[in-house]
Amino acid sequence: MNKIELEILALSHSVTQSHSFAVILGEVGGSRRLPIVIGGFEAQAIAVALDNMRPSRPLTHDLMKMVCDTFDITLEQVHINKLQEGVFYSNLVCKQNGETYEIDSRTSDALALAVRFSCPIFVEENILREAGVEADPNEEASVEKEIAELAQQPVPSGSSNFSGMTDDELTRQLTAAIEGEDYEKAARIRDEMTKRKK
Repeated sequence: MNKIELEILALSHSVTQSHSFAVILGEVGGSRRLPIVIGGFEAQAIAVALDNMRPSRPLTHDLMKMVCDTFDITLEQVHINKLQEGVFYSNLVCKQNGETYEIDSRTSDALALAVRFSCPIFVEENILREAGVEADPNEEASVEKEIAELAQQPVPSGSSNFSGMTDDELTRQLTAAIEGEDYEKAARIRDEMTKRKK
């Protein structure tokens, strides 16, 4: 079995299905992309870790990492090992006291943990061939284009429009969202701030 290393390139806040988000994984040293639809809570968990946000109380994935750290368990890698009827299956490859264990996991949870442990993410070559897409090397904003294609519906109308806010207002809104544990809103604010820096 040939494993390909992936990295998280982007996380969309646009809904593709009801309460679903998309994470774009990219081939390390290559041009293929693997889009995976995930749930809102997992999207929040990934966004929080990617942006090094510090919630006032630990999220479930933070708690899992603390438990692993307490019992000297390391997450060596995430292995996306099966694709069946559009569902990705993954294993957490863990190590404790020199012993290696493989634990079945939802891919969305595995990715949220991978960010927290800073461990590599691997996928089987045949899965990447089947479900991956080739990025256009001449397209500078290919990741954004892929997300736009995945996001067939706009952000729900009840969400705030952050584009009209000043940078200071965005910073205050971000702080309030984190303190209120509204990580979905925090992720949208972060996206707006990132867009302005480009």
